[in-house]
Amino acid sequence: ILRKTLSKRGVRVITGLGKYFRNVDKTRSGFLSRADFKEALKVFHLEIPEGDFESLWLVLDDSKSDKVEYGEFIRAVFGEMNEYRKAFVRKVSFAYMKLDFNKTGSVPMVDISKCYCAK
Repeated sequence: ILRKTLSKRGVRVITGLGKYFRNVDKTRSGFLSRADFKEALKVFHLEIPEGDFESLWLVLDDSKSDKVEYGEFIRAVFGEMNEYRKAFVRKVSFAYMKLDFNKTGSVPMVDISKCYCAK
C-alpha cells in the first residue's frame, strides 16, 4: 500500500520525508522511533491501516531495535539502486566534495562560480 502511494506522489514526498526525518532526529543518530515514524507518515498523508503499519514496521525494524533508519526505509520501499544509479551517485558525490572547499556541507554560489563557467 505504502509503495503504491509513494510511487504516485514521487520524489517530492521522498525528499520531504528525508527533510522531516532529519528535523525530527534531534540527536542526529540517523534513526527514528516507531512513534516518530508513524507521525511522519501521517504528516505526509501516508496513513495506512494499523495492521499494515505493524507489518511495515516488522520489515523495517528487522534488528528489533524499535527504531528505523531512513536509508533502510528507502531501500525497503524502492529496493537497492541499480549499478547505473550507484555510479551516478558516486560521480555527483565526488563533484560535490570538490565544490565544498570548506567541508561545511553546503556550497555557496561563490564557490560554484570558482569552478564553473557558463559561457
